[in-house]
Amino acid sequence: MDAQMQQDSQNLQPMQNGEAMSPGPQDSTGPPGDEESQSTVPSAPPLPPDAAPCPRPKLVFHTQLAHGSPTGRIHGFTNVRELYAKIAEVFNISPSEILFCTLNSHKVDMQKLLGGQIGLEDFIFAHVRGETKEVEVIKTEDALGLTITDNGAGYAFIKRIKEGSTIDRIKSVCVGDHIEAINDQSIVGCRHYEVAKMLKEQPRGTPFTLRLVEPKKAFDMIGQRTRAPKSSEGKLSSGKETLRLRTRGSASLEEIPSELEDAAIRKVDDLLESYMGIRDLELATTIVEAGKNKKNPDDFAEALDSVLGDFGFPDVFLFDVWGALGDVKNGRL
Repeated sequence: MDAQMQQDSQNLQPMQNGEAMSPGPQDSTGPPGDEESQSTVPSAPPLPPDAAPCPRPKLVFHTQLAHGSPTGRIHGFTNVRELYAKIAEVFNISPSEILFCTLNSHKVDMQKLLGGQIGLEDFIFAHVRGETKEVEVIKTEDALGLTITDNGAGYAFIKRIKEGSTIDRIKSVCVGDHIEAINDQSIVGCRHYEVAKMLKEQPRGTPFTLRLVEPKKAFDMIGQRTRAPKSSEGKLSSGKETLRLRTRGSASLEEIPSELEDAAIRKVDDLLESYMGIRDLELATTIVEAGKNKKNPDDFAEALDSVLGDFGFPDVFLFDVWGALGDVKNGRL
């Protein structure tokens, strides 16, 4: 890895504080030709060359394992799975060991959770598999009090525990725990909304088992049972540009959302939790983008179905989202 990074650095300009690194200038020569024939055979004037695409900068990020490690550098990823693979390669571990990542904090802090945006100066901490535990749960009310999210690479985990809820009374269950199985049925590879639906469908009064994997903790993190606050989650980077990651498709370098777009994204994220028991800033951002420039809720629903049809959002959720988008556009949020 060190040799490869040294080879990469020969073609790159120096980096400061996680800033983008751009390839050095490349020599460009035309193909060899027969000069004599070119001087005697008439030819049509050459067409103007197409404008060469502007090269994208090579973005380099610093990373550590959250429980403690040397600092590594990663670049060249285009989606979440590739990001995890790059981190795993730096630290010589399997990508399947990584549960989730936080930005600029080694703690299991859901306000710092890596979502759909990475600021160009953000430091990435990878939380890896720790102890496995099994808990028995008896549902005493319709809702367990869990908010589920996922890492975009097949692992769903607990993002919030509602105070006073069924799960809150089981003190061994913590924010950040990966839900690996329900009643010995593996849910690895399931999206967060699928896991939330399975938990919601568990019958009241009947015990069921959760197999959980907690993130490996550093010494100063042992004994914590963090609970994310109800507001200001997932704050986007304050940098001028961010790398937008997608569960499907490639990453892209984009301007950060405007204050109005940011307000809309947070409101939609709140609605996702209320209706589906999930939080996902990437999903909320996609929903807001689908609602841009739409004239009525029918057009919005059609646009949303074209990109997120698998979710099967209920109509009442769509109308509430449409209302929230209208409130943002009119400055009522």
